Amino acid sequence: MFVVDPVTVLARELLREHLSELVAEACAWSVGMSDRPHHERRGGRVVPSGSTLGARAAADRLLGDDQDGRLDLLDTRPGSFADALNALTPRGRLHAELFDEQVLTPYVLATCLRAIAQAQTDHVSAWDELLDELGEDGGDLLAVVHAAEWEAPLRIEAEQMVLAALGDAPLVQVEAEGLPLSLVKAAEALLAGTAVDPVEPDPAPADEELAGVLFLAEAALAEAGLTVPVPPEQAAALLEVLGAQGLEPEEVVAVLPLLPVRQETAERILGELT
Repeated sequence: MFVVDPVTVLARELLREHLSELVAEACAWSVGMSDRPHHERRGGRVVPSGSTLGARAAADRLLGDDQDGRLDLLDTRPGSFADALNALTPRGRLHAELFDEQVLTPYVLATCLRAIAQAQTDHVSAWDELLDELGEDGGDLLAVVHAAEWEAPLRIEAEQMVLAALGDAPLVQVEAEGLPLSLVKAAEALLAGTAVDPVEPDPAPADEELAGVLFLAEAALAEAGLTVPVPPEQAAALLEVLGAQGLEPEEVVAVLPLLPVRQETAERILGELT
């Protein structure tokens, strides 16, 4: 027997009606991306390029690449929000995956729950029939959402709507739009005693071992008396003092984005090490 599914219709209507909320959430999530180190894959390893997402975006250089990027995000404007989603995180994932997990999925689930609440009020009979068809008693609404498989198609639609609204916009512009809401969220998190990190945390700075490596690298840089930020002509000298301090090549690669060096300097050092 065919069972009317009012939640699917209501959820799509709610998604369209409240699209501005989702766009605002996406903008707030993007704040800080420009300052994140840009990563690329070399020889099968994900390594920092020596630049930031923002610096590359300002130079109209692509943030993602054909090797790791999602097909639907490859033909994007360099430095755009969609291009930033296609960029690699330090762990080799795409920022698009984090956006799915941290913005789209929670928003879609909330939209489904809104639609269920409305269906329970406005379509009582259809809701009861739907529960019988799914074999659910309605006590666990998230279980109902998963059983009905509402989430996946709605998430795809939500993503398409966000990309239509923001995809071609410059990353820096999207960040600027999201700054007010991100500040509100940060204040709320502070009051609640929870941490807010909209982007996958870079494991390097939080790693105690790398913190020690960073301390050694900064001490070596200070003692060497090199120009700060280190210019390209002093790249060899910087690499030499870091090696003399006992840093292994992989440690230099990991700590380089945290040191005051120019982009070309970092590129020269990475070229020597990889």
